[in-house]
Amino acid sequence: MAKLRKFAAYHAIERPYTRISKYVKKNYVRGGFPHMKVIKFDMGTANKEYDSVVLLNSTRTTNIRHNAIESARMTSNRLLEKSFGKEYHLRIKIYPFHVLRENPLASGAGADRLSTGMKKSFGKSISSAARVREGQTLMELRINKANVKVGKEALTRAAKKFPCTCKVVVQ
Repeated sequence: MAKLRKFAAYHAIERPYTRISKYVKKNYVRGGFPHMKVIKFDMGTANKEYDSVVLLNSTRTTNIRHNAIESARMTSNRLLEKSFGKEYHLRIKIYPFHVLRENPLASGAGADRLSTGMKKSFGKSISSAARVREGQTLMELRINKANVKVGKEALTRAAKKFPCTCKVVVQ
C-alpha cells in the first residue's frame, strides 16, 4: 500500500482545489472522489431516550483526514461497546467532503520525459478531509448519567486520534 503523505502538507484550510483554466474544456475536477474509510456515522441505539450528552469539540481550525475520523470512531466505539453493549448513541458530526490532491514529480534518469513539472500541476485525488472550524463539534455521545465517566474516557481516546487538540464537554 502507498505511504501516506505528511499531514503538514494538508492541515491548513485553503481554497478548494478546482482547476480554473482560460480554456472551458479544461475547467473540471479530475479524478472523482477518492475511496473513504469511514464506515458508519451513527453507532449504538439511536431511537432511545438518554439523559446526558457528551460532546467532543475542536479547539483549532484545520482539515481532518478520513482515516483519522475512522480511527477515532473505532477507538471510542470499541470502549463503549465493551462497557455498555448498545446502551449509547455515538454520532460523528463531520463529513470529509474536501478532496486532497498531489502532483507527484518524477526524479532520476529520464524524468524530464515523464513529468510535466508545474505546467499541468492540478494533481490526482489521493484522499479526502473534513474542514473543521474552531469550536465545531466533531463527535456527539448520548448516554445515561450513570455512564458519563466512561463516555468522557471514550471521547478522550478519540481526541488523541485527531490532528488538533479537542475539548470534551458534558451537557
